[in-house]
Amino acid sequence: MYPDFQILFQSLFGTPMPEWLGLFKTFGFLVAMSFIAAAWTVTKELERKEKLGLLHPEMVEVTEGKPVTVIELLLSAFTGFLLGFKIGGLFVYFSDISRNPMGYLFSVKGYLIGGLIGAAILGFSKYYEKKKQQLPEPKTKTIPVYPHERITEVVVIAAIGGLAGAKIFNALETWSDFVKDPIESLTSSNGLTFLGGLIMATVLFYYYCRKHNISFRHMCDAAAPGIMLAYGTGRLGCQLSGDGDWGIYNTAYVSGSDGTLRAATAADNTHSLQMISNAPHAFFEAPSFLPRWLFGMNYPHNVANEGMHIQGCAGDNYCNVLPVSVFPTPVYEAIVCIGLFFVLWALRKRFTRPLQMFGTYLILVGVERFLVELIRVNYKYDWGFIHPTQAEILSVTLAITGICLLLFYKEKPPAAKNEKVHEKV
Repeated sequence: MYPDFQILFQSLFGTPMPEWLGLFKTFGFLVAMSFIAAAWTVTKELERKEKLGLLHPEMVEVTEGKPVTVIELLLSAFTGFLLGFKIGGLFVYFSDISRNPMGYLFSVKGYLIGGLIGAAILGFSKYYEKKKQQLPEPKTKTIPVYPHERITEVVVIAAIGGLAGAKIFNALETWSDFVKDPIESLTSSNGLTFLGGLIMATVLFYYYCRKHNISFRHMCDAAAPGIMLAYGTGRLGCQLSGDGDWGIYNTAYVSGSDGTLRAATAADNTHSLQMISNAPHAFFEAPSFLPRWLFGMNYPHNVANEGMHIQGCAGDNYCNVLPVSVFPTPVYEAIVCIGLFFVLWALRKRFTRPLQMFGTYLILVGVERFLVELIRVNYKYDWGFIHPTQAEILSVTLAITGICLLLFYKEKPPAAKNEKVHEKV
């Protein structure tokens, strides 16, 4: 696996790479790429819906030429302080940061002088910028702001809501581990529950759309293909980094002391079952016409540091390999979800009613996640006659919601809408 760019480039070029490349994690990079890809698709869909007259601009008053305010100066200085504080700390705590950048980002560690310099630079820049634009008499005008022009705000909301929801639902799913070390669980770069992120981001989107008079229904439809693409791309990050989102053990293959994977013998199978104890497992050999890695991977140098130590590997980080292969579920989800994105993108112009696209998305993502959950290892709830995982519960809920949207949701005719408005007046 390739947890960071130092390891990735060393593997690609076969030569030692600078340590600072270790700051850039493959998982974080692909998550960032997934947001960019989703932002592009959402922008295109919003523009298309605007041309069809389904989405309308919000008229916003802006004032030009105002002098800088104390609040603006303080916010700029504070932002500069945070950036300088954390960037300066890169040179002081480099060895710690390269192992856990997310932990450093949310810690109190940093470089005070760097923070003060950053505050001075951004504070003065804001003052100079406003001074240059200041007019003797500020002018106020009203301008239209279309939904697609708010895509930066939309991405920020998706990032904040998605990360918060993913962490909260992951904590609920792995409660015993969370209570042992809540800070590590919340600041770790792994341990994310996508469905939780989807739910939290949707709630925030609802309030954002109401605030800016954007049709929430059409926003959901515009976002659906991009969310599917973002999820598939993000799963590629899980695969490259080896963050632990793999499936159950496949005892058909075992790892050697040097980390290489080989077919298991009868003796290996006995030893494998002892090593994995009572963990869920299966025995499935890859058909001769398909690559072995589709059915069994041992994730050497995984970012989760799970498994046994690789013989001859130097250093404390990324030197572990799973003793027994697992089903590479991130590969399955990446292939399926990126493929489903193209399906949704091809069908988007055929949907004539609001929430048809979003309902279809909910069904597809619910079914996809439910099926892959059958070969993943997650905490199971004891409901007596059944033992579902959190992801299975959410998947069924999303799929049923999608079915209801397709079968029962009907848009009110324009006349009914007008009558309701007149009644209020």
